[in-house]
Amino acid sequence: MPAQVTNYQCPACMGPLHFVGESGKLECEYCGSGFDVAEIEALYAEKEKQAAAAHEAAEPREGGDGWDTSDLSEDWGDEGSAMRAYSCPSCGAELLCEETTAATSCPYCGNPTVVPGQFSGALRPDFILPFKLSKEEAVRALKKHYKGKFFLPKRFTADNHIQEIRGIYVPFWMFDGEAEGDARYEATRTRTYESGGYRITETDYFDIYRSGSVAFEKIPVDASSKLSDDHMDSIEPYDYRELKPFSTAYLPGFLADKYDVPVEQCRERADRRCEGTFTSALQRSVRRYDTCTVKELNVHLRRGKVQYALMPVWMLNTKWKGKDFLFAMNGQTGRLVGDLPVSWGKFWGLFAAIAVPLAVLGSALALVL
Repeated sequence: MPAQVTNYQCPACMGPLHFVGESGKLECEYCGSGFDVAEIEALYAEKEKQAAAAHEAAEPREGGDGWDTSDLSEDWGDEGSAMRAYSCPSCGAELLCEETTAATSCPYCGNPTVVPGQFSGALRPDFILPFKLSKEEAVRALKKHYKGKFFLPKRFTADNHIQEIRGIYVPFWMFDGEAEGDARYEATRTRTYESGGYRITETDYFDIYRSGSVAFEKIPVDASSKLSDDHMDSIEPYDYRELKPFSTAYLPGFLADKYDVPVEQCRERADRRCEGTFTSALQRSVRRYDTCTVKELNVHLRRGKVQYALMPVWMLNTKWKGKDFLFAMNGQTGRLVGDLPVSWGKFWGLFAAIAVPLAVLGSALALVL
């Protein structure tokens, strides 16, 4: 096991593990689980093995019917010497930053210990979208997100380390290409009228055929396994007009995640997004009908270049009663997504406040009747 690993997460609830001399085990203060040291060592050794395999699989390849990764570059030039690397021993995040940026906690799991290391080979991003919103704006947005949440526990906002929100450039693969195909739809148009004292409804059926092609550019797919795809999809879109050629000049004060999901593992999701864009464009052309049902669909993709970009995200990972709650905000547009805990005391209190009067009212009505 590498010497830089200084703390571990509980496999049951992801809380921090501590060695307890009395039991001779690593124990979780949140769920009470206990694990042998050898068991945890084996678990983390397997994680490191998987990370190494993912890095090896991420080496750019070209040819075949896949996405063209031939333009991806590892040449950092003089910029590489000014970079630093941090690794999180809890979740395995590999974070890059400019040498003047100090990292004290992991934005993904909230672990307070991140270990500095020497920057080493990674693909150099093609583009970067600079942060537009400040940390103060991100904090205000998060506080606004809390407002009006009746079932949010009072102590959650008081205990929540909201100032620990961190700006991080999240890695994305961006896919260019073209989709072409055809579709057959069954559409209906309905009209209702009155005649001879009757209300008549007539439905006309139409067989519709559409074909065409759509060129797409920079379809984004996040390249970090530590982030929920749903979270990243929810804070889109980004305005690509502000996309810049990558430069480390945009990094001071922020962290940058190193991709750990190679292009080939994102292929299916990229294909799905491209096909979805094409089929939506075809179906939008079927207008002035009341219903439209797809009966047959054929799509062919011409896969083009893949580019590597870093997108700005404000993130806060906080714990409440042993559970992780992640908030992510688009660092350009301010679009925010996050999960909140529920105070079951408030929930059942409100339920009782409503249910008891209704029960009394029901009893009173029964006596009257």
